[in-house]
Amino acid sequence: MESQTTQKKNLPNPPKPRNPIISELWWFFAAATCLKLLLIPAYRSTDFEVHRHWLAITHSLPLSQWYLDETSPWTLDYPPFFAYFERLLSIFANLIDPQMVHLHNGLNYSEDTVVYFQRASVCVSDLVLLFGVYRLSWRLDPVRRKLMWVLVVWSPMLVVVDHLHFQYNGLLLGVLLVSVSYLEEGRDLMGGFVFAVLLCFKHLFAVAAPVYFVYLLRHYCWKGLMKGFGRLVVLGSVVVAVFAVAYGPFVYHGQIKQVIHRMFPFGRGLCHAYWAPNFWVFYIVLDKVIAFLLERLGINIQAPAASFTGGLVGDSSPFAVLPQITPAITFIMVLLALSPCLIKAWRDPRPVMITRWVAYAYTCGFLFGWHVHEKASLHFVIPLAIVAVQDLDTARHYFFLSIVSCYSLFPLLFEPQEYPIKVLLLLLHSVLMWLAFSAQFTKDKTLEMAPSGTNKDSHLGSNRSVAAARGGFVIGWELWSYLVGLLLVEICGQFLHPIFLGDKLPFLPLMLISVYCSIGVMYSFLWQLKRILVS
Repeated sequence: MESQTTQKKNLPNPPKPRNPIISELWWFFAAATCLKLLLIPAYRSTDFEVHRHWLAITHSLPLSQWYLDETSPWTLDYPPFFAYFERLLSIFANLIDPQMVHLHNGLNYSEDTVVYFQRASVCVSDLVLLFGVYRLSWRLDPVRRKLMWVLVVWSPMLVVVDHLHFQYNGLLLGVLLVSVSYLEEGRDLMGGFVFAVLLCFKHLFAVAAPVYFVYLLRHYCWKGLMKGFGRLVVLGSVVVAVFAVAYGPFVYHGQIKQVIHRMFPFGRGLCHAYWAPNFWVFYIVLDKVIAFLLERLGINIQAPAASFTGGLVGDSSPFAVLPQITPAITFIMVLLALSPCLIKAWRDPRPVMITRWVAYAYTCGFLFGWHVHEKASLHFVIPLAIVAVQDLDTARHYFFLSIVSCYSLFPLLFEPQEYPIKVLLLLLHSVLMWLAFSAQFTKDKTLEMAPSGTNKDSHLGSNRSVAAARGGFVIGWELWSYLVGLLLVEICGQFLHPIFLGDKLPFLPLMLISVYCSIGVMYSFLWQLKRILVS
């Protein structure tokens, strides 16, 4: 007996069973990565040289000079945590090709070593996005879980912006998803901590800061005088500590004013050279229409110093008739648009609503913000993908919005050889969404579907949404008509314009895309607002 007992003790422990969810998610990630690796030789924007130069700045210069360097026009203008991230990457870049991180000899250096290293760095940084998706999906049923993976991990917008145009949005959005995952679990302190980290990576995510502030104050700190004050102190200390780690060294070197100046270059103007599809497109077009009519009536209109149609955006605002817009005006408009959401978050701070509120906040920033890039639509499209699996109405809205937002990125890839890529990406994404949503929201299954988490009412929405699910996944003729309009806009800009106008009115195709997609984004804004108010 003793010998048998000894033998049992000496037997090795049986291997722990592998987590099937993680294994399946890895397959999704591997498939997406294979596609991204195939696109390595494809078009890359000036952002590629921007980030290569940031590798050189952080590797070649002491920290005190990072935000002072003007060796290249592509000066460092992201918050310190992103600069530290570039410094980390520069260590490996120097081992692969030292010229890549040379401050002067590396200017416009684009050998294969640079291309492969930077492309690979984006693929690896997408692991943060993968972690955020895992945290948000592991409690869901298998169908909804895989649906979320399709919408986020296989997002064509991330492929276009990060792996063709070149940026690190997957990393940043991954941090955002990790933050909202903690808030959905009721771990408010961790959610606030991760969001503070995100703000020190990219300050443009601060548009959602009012939502975080109101929600955390009401849900985490509003617990009586003593307990609430103690929690407020703890939360404030955590946020201050994060910002101290990020900005402390620059305060020590007396560079904090320069850092802030680089991060907030308000002199760039209201709009980017390519108009992001937001509210200001309508304002610009209205100004031009009024100016044209006044000129036809014989009224002399002074041409603005900066012309939107020429793609030049400078310090002067390019409005001929309508009042000039300042950063303060856009700030006030964003806050006004946010106010219904903030009131809702204060009155009814439910964790399961936080992702929807955050997406709405970024929609407001995109529509009414200052110098908004078209790429910023990722900030609300990806969070909306998380809530799109919850109910049929949200799925229909996401199907529409994701197609519109993806199409609005087409001007980023303007070279002929990338045209089939962006078209196929959008078509494949549309088909996958339709099949996945149809599998999820079938006539019988939708009525039986039980939401994940503890608050069931928040995931399925109203009884009206459940009743509407009886017809399965279909969208109305109005949305279909609008989506068909996207095809007509593309035919006009891509094929008819060169035939009939040639080199005349070169801005017209971009203007058509901006104006038409702005209508779709405005519809999304109103739909989200209504959904938040009635939830």
